Formats: sequence, structure tokens, C-alpha cells
Amino acid sequence: MNNYYIAVDIGASSGRLIAGWLEDGKIAVKEMHRFYNGVVSKNGHLCWELDRLFAEIVNGLKICKENNIIPKSIGIDTWGVDYVLLDKNGEVIGDTVAYRDGRTNGVIEKTAQIVSQPDQYAHTGIQPQVFNTIYQLMTVSEKFEKAERLLFVPEYLNYLLTGKMMTEYTNASTSGLVSADTKNWDFDLIEKLGLPKRIFGEIHTPESIVGELKAEIADQIGFNCNVVLPCTHDTGSAVLAVPSNEMSLYISSGTWSLMGCEINTPELSEESLNLGFTNEGGYKYRFRYLKNIMGLWMIQSVRRELDKKYSFDELCEMAKNSDFNEIIDVNNSAFLAPESMIDAIKNYCISNNMTEPKTIGDTVRCIYHSLAKCYADTVSGIESKLGIKFDCVNIVGGGSKDTYLNELTAKYTGKPVVAGPTEATAIGNLLVQMIASNEVDDLSSGRDIIKNSFDITEVK
Repeated sequence: MNNYYIAVDIGASSGRLIAGWLEDGKIAVKEMHRFYNGVVSKNGHLCWELDRLFAEIVNGLKICKENNIIPKSIGIDTWGVDYVLLDKNGEVIGDTVAYRDGRTNGVIEKTAQIVSQPDQYAHTGIQPQVFNTIYQLMTVSEKFEKAERLLFVPEYLNYLLTGKMMTEYTNASTSGLVSADTKNWDFDLIEKLGLPKRIFGEIHTPESIVGELKAEIADQIGFNCNVVLPCTHDTGSAVLAVPSNEMSLYISSGTWSLMGCEINTPELSEESLNLGFTNEGGYKYRFRYLKNIMGLWMIQSVRRELDKKYSFDELCEMAKNSDFNEIIDVNNSAFLAPESMIDAIKNYCISNNMTEPKTIGDTVRCIYHSLAKCYADTVSGIESKLGIKFDCVNIVGGGSKDTYLNELTAKYTGKPVVAGPTEATAIGNLLVQMIASNEVDDLSSGRDIIKNSFDITEVK
């Protein structure tokens, strides 16, 4: 009889419950439930609907029961940096504001007057970016009087399932408040910034058991099981599914493109800061030395703006038929959450004395080529800083299905692209659960299993 595991993988645009199990030495997966995610406007801010997301998780677990897939454990991963504050009764204080909200505009500069950016980076290794938790917290001091605990989004969902509050390392590291040296909260930094120490709970590593489902949840879905911490930061899980045990260059491609490699010792120099690289915490205290690149959010935004009139394949064809050649800085803050992505790109081109795109094909071509150019620049930066030459680029996640972008990545980087697996985040999540239950020995053997379990394609 198979041991089943459930990965709850929620990204910025959708969520899914993926069942996984070992069969004939391979990992088999089955999508059990998929649902929409996105921000909503509430009280003047962009917010997440966490209650609705939790209801979707419960619905998905009911579907597992209906299909007689009773898991040994459940693991939840989501995006990083966003959090809830809880009061002494465990109730959420205020709305869960999303990282794309504009409330943090100007906060990086104000925070740097207290602790300089090089000092922040030397402590945490996290690149200062406007959406980091550190800067979000600097805008909500009025909520601290009642706050007793901070939980990141996946940890809050775990709390709703189990009643247990546990902070997980890989997600906590994205906050800009965890020491790269001790792998614990940097309380010296926290104190200097005037943040209350009491809200930061003990940090636990992936494979830790949160606990069993609450009785009322178990009654609703028809079974009980453990909730286990995977790498709760989705990129942390996705990187585990890179199908190679060599030191690899990867892109976790989706709404964001996270491009980098795994290293054992963080790069905390001011040079690394100025190059735009971050040191996010990874499995077994590896560091994900990477750059956050805007990613397919830009294409998704254009498509939504056009009321999804065109498929992604149709947009790619328009791009291929365009001869537009301008390259934009995809990481410019203008593209983080514009009301109109099409207008944001046009205005960027105008303000930089560039030819402006005239057609949808021009706009999409501009995005695709600019992403690929950014990937190539990032490869050069990593190789130069680390003194390493990589043989290929491993692209995992939903974006690995984008053949056009894969081809452009190979062209701009001059390296072959290895694409897949597509559901990398869920697979990495499942893998940690399997290791925690001793069904898979370790990450090395797990990556070998992944390589033999899923379709991997090469683009030259």
C-alpha cells in the first residue's frame, strides 16, 4: 500500500493540492485540487484573502478523502515575506497586506538612516527590496501594542490546521531579519529598528513536525494526519527539485524568476550587495544565492489587462512576429504593481528615450527579450562573483513550459537550457515530507529519483 503525501503549494496567482507517492522507485504525483489566488483591494491596500485560501485547502483535503488518498502528512509552501500579526487570543490583527502594496514606498531609505544597507546585508545577506518583511514591519508600528506573534503566510495556514504556531527557517530568512551567521533572528538588528522581540518565535527547520490536525478539521475532512514543515518558502522547495546533484545554476520560473545557485557559505560583501544578489536560507542551511527577477508576472499582467482574450501561446506568436528590439530593466519598480503593465512599459520606453512599443506583439516581445537579457546578466554576475562556470541553466517550475522563453534564455546566456520538472515546488515539498518519514534517504538520493521520474527537456 502506498504512503501518500500532500503538498499544498500556493503561489501569487494560484494554489494547488498535489498528492505524491513512491511507486517503482519513482515519485508519482496527482493534482487533487486547484484554485485561484490573487490580491484584492481592501481598505486602500492590496490584500490576500487568507480565509478563502484556507477554505480551499480544506476543500482540497475533502477531495483527497473522496478519492481514498489519505496522506501520511501534509506540507504547505507559499511565497515569502508576507505575514500576519496575532494578538494574545491568536486572532489576526488587521488585514494581510500583500507585498505588492505601495505602503512601503520610501521605507528602505528611512530604515537605512537607522541601520545602513551594507550593515543590514552584512548581518542577514538579504538584498534590500521594498517588499521585504523588515520594511513592511516598519510601516505598522501602531499594531505592535496588541501583537503577540508574527507568522508568515504558510505558518498561519499551519496554525489554522493544527492550532500550533511554528516559524520555519527558509521563509523567515526572506524577512531580512534573520542572521546569516546564527540562522536565528537577528535580535540586535530587531532591537535597533524598534521592533518588539516578543513577536518572533523560535525558528524550526524543514522536516519538523508541526502536529496533527485539530479535531474539528479532522472531522470536516474525514481523516487525521501530521502537518510537516517542508521548505515553506516556495523557491526553497522548488530548488530541491532541480534534477542534479552537481552545483547547478537554476531559474525557479513563475510569477517571479529566481535565478541563482546553492552555496554553503553566504556572500555578505558590499560587492555582492551592489550586484543585487541575496542569500536566502535553504534546506539543511544551504544558502540560495540568487537574484529576484520580475518574471512572468509581466506577461500575466498584460494578458489579464487584455481580459485573457489571447492564450499565452498566441501572445508568444505575436512576439515572434514582431521586430521590436528595445530592452527594458524588468526589475524597475514601475513594473511591480502598475495599474496597466502595457502603459508602464510604454512610459518606461518614452522616459528613457527609447522607441515605444506600438502593438501587443511589440510589448510581449520586449518583455521576453528583456527577461532573457536579465538572465544573461545575472549568469555573468554569479560566475564572476563566485569564480565558477556553469555548463547549463536548469529551469524549474511553471515557467519551464514556456518554450519561447527557454529558447531566448539559451540564446542570451549562450548555455543549454534544461527545463523541468514543471511542478517543482510541489515536488520539492513532497520530497522533504518523504525524507522526514524516512521513505527517501536524503536530498541526494531524492534528486536522483526526481531526475528519473519526470520529463526533462533540453534546449540548445
